[in-house]
Amino acid sequence: MAADGASLSFPDEARGQLDRVLSELVDRAGDVMKTQGRLRALIKANQAVVEHLELAVVLTKIVEAAVELVGAEYGALGVIAPDGALEQFINVGMTPQQVHDIGPLPTGHGLLGALIDDPRPIRLDHLSADPRSSGFPAAHPPMDSFLGVPVRVRDEVYGNLYLSNQPNGRFTVEDEQLVSSLAATAGFAIDNARLFAETQRRQAWSAASAEITGALLSAEQDDSIAILVARVLILASADLVCVVLPTEDPSMLRIANARGVDHDSLEGVLIPVEGSLSGSVIEGKQPRLVNDGVGDRLPLTAGRTLGPIMAVPLIAAGMAEGVLLVARLSGNSRFTAADLEMAANFAGQASVAMELAKARSAHQRMLLLEDRGRIARDLHDHVIQQLFGTGLELQSIAGSLGTGQDSQRVLAAVNTLDVAITQIRTAIFALSTTPVGSEPTVRHRLIDLAGELASTLAHTPRVEFSGPVDLVIVGTLADDVVAVCREALTNSAKHANAEHTSLALTVSNGAVLLAIEDDGIGLKVDPKTRRRSGLANLEQRATRRGGTFTFDSGPDGSRMNWTVPFDLEVASS
Repeated sequence: MAADGASLSFPDEARGQLDRVLSELVDRAGDVMKTQGRLRALIKANQAVVEHLELAVVLTKIVEAAVELVGAEYGALGVIAPDGALEQFINVGMTPQQVHDIGPLPTGHGLLGALIDDPRPIRLDHLSADPRSSGFPAAHPPMDSFLGVPVRVRDEVYGNLYLSNQPNGRFTVEDEQLVSSLAATAGFAIDNARLFAETQRRQAWSAASAEITGALLSAEQDDSIAILVARVLILASADLVCVVLPTEDPSMLRIANARGVDHDSLEGVLIPVEGSLSGSVIEGKQPRLVNDGVGDRLPLTAGRTLGPIMAVPLIAAGMAEGVLLVARLSGNSRFTAADLEMAANFAGQASVAMELAKARSAHQRMLLLEDRGRIARDLHDHVIQQLFGTGLELQSIAGSLGTGQDSQRVLAAVNTLDVAITQIRTAIFALSTTPVGSEPTVRHRLIDLAGELASTLAHTPRVEFSGPVDLVIVGTLADDVVAVCREALTNSAKHANAEHTSLALTVSNGAVLLAIEDDGIGLKVDPKTRRRSGLANLEQRATRRGGTFTFDSGPDGSRMNWTVPFDLEVASS
């Protein structure tokens, strides 16, 4: 009996059951604690992944968090390119020396390629036992257990997580579930990082667009294009940016501006329209994105080839006036559709600004021409008439003075007024412009030539015309007259050391007379060959037209007379 001090005891069978229940409770409590620990680790890993916005940092944090979450020795994240290859490969666990010794990044074959082709988790106890394994490079560290999980951004497979060498020798189902959960969070983090990076790029493009618009409206067009090209080089993280423009030859294009690699050797290079990326963009007036290295065969230095290229048309008034080429060297990251959109919007705003700048320049040019026209009219209608009237009055006075010194002085003043009137008429023609679409007259061509060669002479040559020069001197005759003037003035600049130079073109009595004088030191001419500074060439031009050429030179200067007959019927046709 119990009252007699007998101890209580459980039957052996019941005691065994209780021990088993208690042991199960302890094991389950341990499992719960272990699960809670892994869940806390997953939360910590998720937090580490989502707390950054820079894409490069986010990708590295994903791999580091996955390795820590399941205790793997090595981890990597392969970013898949649009063509299915691996575009980036971020690894954790290897030293920089090991990465260097391994060599080029994997290309997506073997198990890596299998996960790309079929984006579902792969869990292996032994890599070498799987028939899909293609082995490792010589310097690669040994790897055995393997876990691969796809990383999705929305409905797109962005890349894959690769983990290897679990300390317990194998990855468990729980490891796969944890890494898959982390991969889902990683997808959102990557998407946010990409959106953040795109927003920053858009802000930079927008700010640059305002900057370029201001530059185009305030500076010379050539300088503004150079600013545009330099800005795009930075904004697009490009290696080369070019502006390609049409040429007078419809079959060729020309690189007008370039910045980046080999830009010095590229500027001015001609590109055939046929078969070129620029030619197709100008024809289609639509931007194009090329990521397979097919470009315009630009002559880069040895070892350099272009990879990703954006080609954006520069459209003004509905016409493609050029192409903005934005390129990266082969092997660099590709441009995205968003990059092309931003570049196209930027080029569109730049095109509008360029058109406004051209319109403003044309308006200023028109104001200048109107002002010059007003000056020419005032000289013709007022100044010349007053000088002409003064000359007639002086001639009348000279007639009343009879023959004497006073009369001669008055007549000399009249001659001076005649010379002044001739020079003013020349100035009027210089101020006037050639109508759009018509060939410049010989008068304008000689005035322009005098201005062009003025920098090589002490003073701008004095130019005079007499007779219907623009009516008679046309076609090849005008070309010969201009060529003779150029040769003669160039010789004077090189050899005569003249202070003053003049040329007079006269049409009279069926002949064209071109007289050029200077007050230089004279030229030494071989009397036998008459060859000096192209004089023989001038004589040949006169002889071919049935004319004559004379040249006199002395210490007080030189005078050249080039005379040829003209045909009125040919001139009027």
